[in-house]
Amino acid sequence: MSGLEVVKGNPTPEELAALVAVIAARSAAAAVPAEPDRASDWATYWRHARRPLHPGPGRWRASAHP
Repeated sequence: MSGLEVVKGNPTPEELAALVAVIAARSAAAAVPAEPDRASDWATYWRHARRPLHPGPGRWRASAHP
């Protein structure tokens, strides 16, 4: 931290220490990278199993045939 300045009031040393502890804890928590969301195995399977859609005349009939 570069510094901390009290612009109003007269905090006690204990209050300043509590404030510094909270700020330090928040900055340390923000520095830890979050784990990326992982899709379930079931969702991943269906993402790869689906065929792309090809719109056009008569395609709804053809969609029933593999």
